[in-house]
Amino acid sequence: MAEVEKSPNDKKEYRVITLANGLQALLISDQLPIGQQPDDVTSQLEEPTNQDEDEEMSKDRGDETAGSPSGTSSGDADRDPLVPRKRQKTVKMKEKLSAAALCVGVGSFSDPDDLPGLAHYLEHMVFMGSEKYPDENAFDVFIKKHGGSDNASTDCERTVFQFEIQRKFFKEALDRWAQFFISPLLKVDSLEREVKAVDSEFQMNLPVDSYRKQQLFSTMVKVGHPMAKFMWGNLTSLQQQPAERGTNVHQRLAEFRRRFYSAHYMTLAVQSAEPLDRLEEWVREVFSAVPNNGCPAPNFDDYKDTFDTPHFYKLYKMMPVKSVNQLEITWSLPCQMRHYRVKPLHYLGWLLGHEGKGSVFNLLKKRMWALGLYAGNNELGFEQNSTNSVFNIIVVLTDEGLAQVKEVITIVFQYISMLQRLGPCRRVYEEIQTIEDKDFRFKDETDPIDYVENVCENMQMYPPQHYLTGDILMFEYDEQVLAEAQNLLTPDRASLLLVSPQFKGDCHLREPWFDTPYCVSDIPSDWKEAWKDLPEDPELHLPAENKFIAKDFSLKGHDIKDSKYPEKILDTPQSRLWYRPDTKFHQPKAYVHFYLKSPLIGRTPQSVVLLDLFLNLLAQNLTAVAYDADVAQLVYKFVAEDSGMVIKLSGFNEKLPLLFETIVDYMADFSVSEEMFQAVKTQLRRSYYNHVIKPMQLVRDVRLSILEKTKWTTLDKRQAMRPLEREDILQFVGQFRRKLFVEGLVQGNYTQQEALKFEEYLVRKLSCAPVPPTLLPGLRVMQVPRGGHFCRFKSFHRSDANSVITNYYQSGPGDICRLMLMELMVMLMEEPCFDYLRTQEQLGYAVFPTCRDTAGILGFSVTVQTQANNFSVTEANTKMEKFLEEFDKILKNMTEENFAAQVTALVTLKLCADLHLG
Repeated sequence: MAEVEKSPNDKKEYRVITLANGLQALLISDQLPIGQQPDDVTSQLEEPTNQDEDEEMSKDRGDETAGSPSGTSSGDADRDPLVPRKRQKTVKMKEKLSAAALCVGVGSFSDPDDLPGLAHYLEHMVFMGSEKYPDENAFDVFIKKHGGSDNASTDCERTVFQFEIQRKFFKEALDRWAQFFISPLLKVDSLEREVKAVDSEFQMNLPVDSYRKQQLFSTMVKVGHPMAKFMWGNLTSLQQQPAERGTNVHQRLAEFRRRFYSAHYMTLAVQSAEPLDRLEEWVREVFSAVPNNGCPAPNFDDYKDTFDTPHFYKLYKMMPVKSVNQLEITWSLPCQMRHYRVKPLHYLGWLLGHEGKGSVFNLLKKRMWALGLYAGNNELGFEQNSTNSVFNIIVVLTDEGLAQVKEVITIVFQYISMLQRLGPCRRVYEEIQTIEDKDFRFKDETDPIDYVENVCENMQMYPPQHYLTGDILMFEYDEQVLAEAQNLLTPDRASLLLVSPQFKGDCHLREPWFDTPYCVSDIPSDWKEAWKDLPEDPELHLPAENKFIAKDFSLKGHDIKDSKYPEKILDTPQSRLWYRPDTKFHQPKAYVHFYLKSPLIGRTPQSVVLLDLFLNLLAQNLTAVAYDADVAQLVYKFVAEDSGMVIKLSGFNEKLPLLFETIVDYMADFSVSEEMFQAVKTQLRRSYYNHVIKPMQLVRDVRLSILEKTKWTTLDKRQAMRPLEREDILQFVGQFRRKLFVEGLVQGNYTQQEALKFEEYLVRKLSCAPVPPTLLPGLRVMQVPRGGHFCRFKSFHRSDANSVITNYYQSGPGDICRLMLMELMVMLMEEPCFDYLRTQEQLGYAVFPTCRDTAGILGFSVTVQTQANNFSVTEANTKMEKFLEEFDKILKNMTEENFAAQVTALVTLKLCADLHLG
């Protein structure tokens, strides 16, 4: 068998094995050779984006997705509050957690027609005990006890399970986990509880527009095609309708497992610091018992021309939950997976999604018709499967752009027509190829649990030598393959979807599962006529050569002794600069962060809004010049903080100074037209609305506004922005620049003198004066009086059944010892919280405790997202308080042995290896 191709900087060892039952496994050994054991180093991961440094959420089986989300567009993206963020931790460099992931080559496409969502339901049910370990939550208890986490997800053609744990307990965890696939009990008395969990997950995602669009697209496919299915599952599809028909769901679930959970189409990836021989011994011992039923793997090759129906080639209008104007142009192409070596859709997405001069977006923005654009294929099941590949162009429209949507679509088609006329461009392809090659060569390590999850899915799609590279590298330029793909992107093969709240009066149809309002009509004949003969537009052309692509990857000598922490190399009334060379990862990369603190920020809601406006306008001004940096793997972003703004840059160090100076130049010479100001103001106002209609976001907003002495909610900001005009932002930026305290960190492949140049350029170019320290007060937190206090408010999205309850318990000012006690308590609480509130009480899909450190004031919280049609907030709150009483008993009855095991687990987490400079 061919060797697995890996990056020259990848020190891990790999081995592919196939068990007698047909299960294929990739063994990954992290074991370092003698003499290369890591030094003790201290660092921090994932700094919080605000002063409430407490948003770590317990990682449960809570990230599951039945059916894949559509690709998001630029212009209005925000982090899903239910996605667990990485732990903030100060660690000594030791070893990583061990991890494993298994992909079953079956998904929602295989759901029986009369039981939509059965694959997703089974993914939940296999956790509910096995013949060898019969307790329902035995695996979760074991994992949490030893500092680990687990997760699972169901896609169209694949179901993935993964976990991580301390290396010491990895073998036992493998044995417990393998029972999901060997002999799960699928208990009858677990059915009712887990179908409610599946339904709660569906209810939680009902307001998500990307899922609503996906389900709407499923109505356009050919009759009988698996993409027409409802893949989530809910109470209606898995309980009520089957009961009416007399269907035995438990029996059908067991039959589905026996038919589809077969070893010969399972792929397994395991990663640990154990040697390869030991990993092979464990995998053979544990997984050889997974049954092989000898049946052929699910195959959907016969389902061709997925969307070749009259329903697809239409103009759809949809009412969104969010306040957003979007145009979505969609093509259905033959499955492109066989062309993974060429990646034609990646090439086309690169060109059509470009934001530099000559691009579709640049011209649309110049005409004030768009503020964001996404193009491509998100490579998830709904858009990339064995039956077809979807290519999308999503444009975030201004109100004027929505009014001129025919002209917007025409510009898109003109650009595509230009590409077809010119044919594939080798220069552009090789530029993308170079960027992807260099990124892979110097690729940062990822968390083992994320790494094995990705790899086990790759094993279903690529030959062994390309398990690590098949989804990343562009192996060969093939003009014919590229031309065939781009020639399919014609106006007559496209489906058009317009999304806007303005269509409220037009949308009289309802998609049956998500109840999404929409309407459909023929594409106007005059539009079609205009697209038959598209004139050339001189403002549309291929991108110029990218000046941000790095060529120098040499490692610099440094003039400072190695230390545990960054050293302060500058401290003046104007600036403070910290510096640390990379003495550990030896990569030609760096991180450059600068916090610009101003006395203007935070005192009024208007000041916070003006800062938000400035950062959004600055990002828009930079797109044409800095987009090249973005695609060349240089990351830049601006973050609004309590006292000012943070500029964050990272990537290959050679070109970071060029990017930094470009950003500072645009800050120093800031300008904005009236049209751009009004468009961004409208967009920001919409993003504020989209923030507050999410119950989880709103609860967090209000909690912090109660706790922090000066904290403006998103509602405060939305009201404060009404009277603001262009002159206000220009005046604000001038005042903001004038007086700043600058604090920076430069870490990575730079010398001390090079680090100082960043600060020198920033201060000189902005011509700023120092700020007296007394004008930069720190964040103050209010003391919560003893007793119970309640703040209740209605959701702004009245048709959303989701309720969120966060019970916050304040402790007081903390030190490192109290912080660790709080973290330990929350760690002990995670699994009982999940078991009691989700599994037993069935309050909802998302339940978690959280350790809270708000500007040094410690506390903890318990959060539940439930549905109002299942529980009132009063009922949920009563059960949450009851849980804390039960947890008190758990603590009091805990054995010394179990307590010591949990302490060890927390210590191990603190000692986990840093994976990369970030």
